[in-house]
Formats: sequence, C-alpha cells, structure tokens
Amino acid sequence: MPNSPTEAPHPIRVGVVGVGVMGYNHARVLSDLPGATLVGIADPDDGQRGKVAALLGCEAVPGIADLIERGVDALVVAAPTHLHHDIALTAIEAGKHVLVEKPIAPVVAEAEAIVAAARAKGVALMVGHVERFNPAVEAIKNAIRGEEILSIGITRVGPFPPRMSNVGVVIDLAVHDIDLICHFTGSQIAEIQPQVKAAVADREDIALLQFRTANGVLAHINTNWLTPFKARTVHVATRNKYVIGDLLTRQVTECFDYKPDGSYSMRHLPVAYAEPLRVELNRFLEAVRGDKDSAVTGEDGVAAIATAIRCLGEPTPAEAPRRLKVAG
Repeated sequence: MPNSPTEAPHPIRVGVVGVGVMGYNHARVLSDLPGATLVGIADPDDGQRGKVAALLGCEAVPGIADLIERGVDALVVAAPTHLHHDIALTAIEAGKHVLVEKPIAPVVAEAEAIVAAARAKGVALMVGHVERFNPAVEAIKNAIRGEEILSIGITRVGPFPPRMSNVGVVIDLAVHDIDLICHFTGSQIAEIQPQVKAAVADREDIALLQFRTANGVLAHINTNWLTPFKARTVHVATRNKYVIGDLLTRQVTECFDYKPDGSYSMRHLPVAYAEPLRVELNRFLEAVRGDKDSAVTGEDGVAAIATAIRCLGEPTPAEAPRRLKVAG
C-alpha cells in the first residue's frame, strides 16, 4: 500500500560501495539524512571499512553482494572508476536504484551499458556530479535563466592531489566543468579545441580546453595541478549581463545595466547555504521514490565522460577501450 498524503514516506535503505574520501562523505551524510537509512558500507579494505564503520556506527561488509543480501533499496557506487561498470550492473541486475560517482565510467561503452541496463530494469540512475548542487552554481543558473548566453569561462586549479593514481586533470577536474557548461547552456558540446600538457606528472596536469556548444555558446576551461592554492571560478557573459561566481566562497556577483559611457551597475546575488552532497543525496532519494526525475541523468554522465575522452584524444567507442583507474 502506498503511503497516504499525511504519512511520512518509509526511509529508503541505502548502502555505500567504496569508502575512500568520497564514499566516506556519502556514508556520513546518509547516516544523518531524513528519509534514508544507512544499511551499511562495503569495501574490500579491512582497515578502511573498519575505520569508517567505527566513525559512523554502521555495519561494514566486504562487498556489494553483502549489502544486497541485507535488503538495500539503493546503492551509492563510490569505488574507483574502473570498477563502476561491474558494480553498477550488479546492483541494477538486483533491481537496486543506483547513484554512481563521477565520472560514470572510464570509457563511453561502459557508461552507455550502465544507462541501458538501468533503463531496461526500470530503476533510478543518477550520476554524482556534485558541483551541480553547489548553491553558487544554482545562483548562477538562476541569474542567467532566460538570457542569451554568449560565453562561459571556468577556472578550476589547485595543487597536485596525492590521492590520484594514473589519471590527469581532465578526468579528475575538468569533467565537473564540462558538465556545468552543458547544465548552464541546456546544450551539449559540439566542438572541442583541447590543449593538454604533462609538466610534472605522468598524466596531463595542465589543460586549456575550448568548446562550442550545439546552441552556439563559446566556452573554455582552465584547469591544472600546478597552482599552490585552490580556485574555482565561473564567468558567464550574456547579452544583458555578466555573472561571476566563486564556487569556494559561494559569492555570486552580477554586472548589468551597461551605459554608453562604460559604466554599469553591480550587485551581489543571494546564495543559499547548503552542503552540496546533502542536496545531491536528497535529489537521489526523490528519484528513487519516483517524486522527481534524476537531477543528473545517466545520459548527462555519458556526455561528460565522452567529451573528456575526446579532449584527451582517447579512442572512440568504436575503437578498443582503454581502462583508466580513477579514485572514486
């Protein structure tokens, strides 16, 4: 029997597969999220899963099969990216709803297989592009709604992260902003002009990426692991205004009312206070309940990784796929 309008929905039983940095944060939020019950965490590393279980007071098991046996309704896949395909398909085949951390998979063919399996099974699939849920991103999106967007510039730089293995800045960082460009423009990326370089790392640690979307917006991403401090900024030029957003400080400024003498007006826009991951997981729960569609669809995830791979000159789906090991 479905819940009556006045009856609170039954908590959704969720498990987390992979409890590195991102997986731990998913489990942390789920352990205190109304409408969810954290059934447990799964990780093959005895020490790591034991540490997280002790911190959160939850059950810890070695693998996804153990979580499925415990009757989860949904699973968060935060394992290394080269494992996403197999873990997600196992969950979907068992009829479980799935949130897969970004990027959805290391190659397009595997990403598309996850999307197809979820569609065939009729389960919710969401991709963890958490930057979409940054309140500053929402403020920027609201500021440019209905505007003719001319260009977008995004900078995402910082020091080299010791957690990374053998991927570079395009897969680790730029994939966030590739998704944001599509999110802001409501379009897909049609043309790319990438410049990448490995200056001090094995993989590319500098990337200057230029794009044109299908609806004609020019965009560029500047990302690297050489800057000693973190910076995350978005600049959007429209026909009538210029919007600047700092995704770290969550300050958004709008310039408008241009005058012939070069003067203009400026104002700071209100930005809500919210933890992006908490917002993301709430949206996932809504998708699981069928209240709303997934906020970041599997198709969105496929588009982001496909563009990132094109920027690297990697093989297309018609060629032999090459697996990349990525920290989830």
